[in-house]
Amino acid sequence: MKDNFGRLDYLKISIYGFALAALWSSLHSIVLPLRLLDVVAEAEKNTYLGLLTFAGLLLAMIVQPITGAISDRSGFKWGRRRPYILIGSLLGVLLLPGIGLFQSYFALFIIYCLLQMTSNVAQGTYQAFIPDLVPQDRKGLASGVKSLLEIIGGIAIVRLIGYFMGKYVPGEGVIWLWLVLGVLAAVLLGAMLATIIMVKESPGRKNEEQLSVWKTLSRSFKVDVRKDRDFIVFLVSRLLIFMALATIQTFTLFYLRDVIGLVNPATATADLLIAVGVGMLLAVYPAGRLSDRIGRRPVVISSGLVGAGGILVIFFSTSYGVVIAGGAIIGTATGAFMSSNWALATDLVPGGEEARYLGLTNMATAGGAALARLIGPVIDYFNRYGAGLGYQVMLGACFVYFMVGSLLLLKIRGRR
Repeated sequence: MKDNFGRLDYLKISIYGFALAALWSSLHSIVLPLRLLDVVAEAEKNTYLGLLTFAGLLLAMIVQPITGAISDRSGFKWGRRRPYILIGSLLGVLLLPGIGLFQSYFALFIIYCLLQMTSNVAQGTYQAFIPDLVPQDRKGLASGVKSLLEIIGGIAIVRLIGYFMGKYVPGEGVIWLWLVLGVLAAVLLGAMLATIIMVKESPGRKNEEQLSVWKTLSRSFKVDVRKDRDFIVFLVSRLLIFMALATIQTFTLFYLRDVIGLVNPATATADLLIAVGVGMLLAVYPAGRLSDRIGRRPVVISSGLVGAGGILVIFFSTSYGVVIAGGAIIGTATGAFMSSNWALATDLVPGGEEARYLGLTNMATAGGAALARLIGPVIDYFNRYGAGLGYQVMLGACFVYFMVGSLLLLKIRGRR
């Protein structure tokens, strides 16, 4: 497919990212925070939200590289990637109703972890489409289109989800929760079918090494520290940046309710995410093209520093309008980071092990998102000593994540 990769093919290999972004942006930012208010104490909401999502994302870190490594060595007639996308998506659609069915924290915990595992079976293989199918000199553009579809997925659905969940309160309006879960299931199922039908892969080829499942599993997390020094530094940098982004996404609803004092934080969170998304849309495509011309590192480093500036804007104001402006700045930084950073990842991974290495790359994504959740108990702890103090500590931590994550990339040399 690399020899005749056309314009429409960029969309075909990226449409599944639209659904994943819609699913997790809605669940993490709006649905889960409001559902937890049904089953946990108000004073401990950040703690329980952090622990719930931390556990699920740890599982994501484990599942993606393993699934990617198995996929790299698969021999299905209709490709190495699409069978896993099919299985993971169908299981995810079956698990989604559990978010609304159960009324205990333990049950929600189990359902969420299982949903993370099945989703990452699909994601761990889907993200190998770019190194598999895109010509080398167009991977920056393909990464930009991938990020663009993910951004659109995050903002196209989240406003609708925010509107529906704004009508949901603990013990009342359960029909709105079911409507939300139905929308998310339909989006995931539709994107999976589009991917299975439209993406054309070459049949996978088996050899003796591919038949050894145990050997495949044992090598899933193996990295040569000396040979892959640049890749390891890249992973640490990506982890820190995603810690900043995930912290903001996870605790925004409670921040808007507790610090800004908004009476409908679900709708306000959706509006803020839209502002972030608009900033991302403005930056993601130009950043991908620019990274093809001047290199990945300058674009990635600059995006992290701009993100730190957006955090400062929010830190020094409690006006909702200023928070929206800061969110737009962070969104611009995120869009530039997502396309150029993923292009840098595709430069650094070795041929023949694309899905495994990109699974390790998303270990940094999921790991950063998981570690970000551990600040939940810290927020609740400092809030006991001063109204909103915990959220100020949270913003200060995000500023540090952005700065250190950006400057670390000065240590890498670039393409293999």
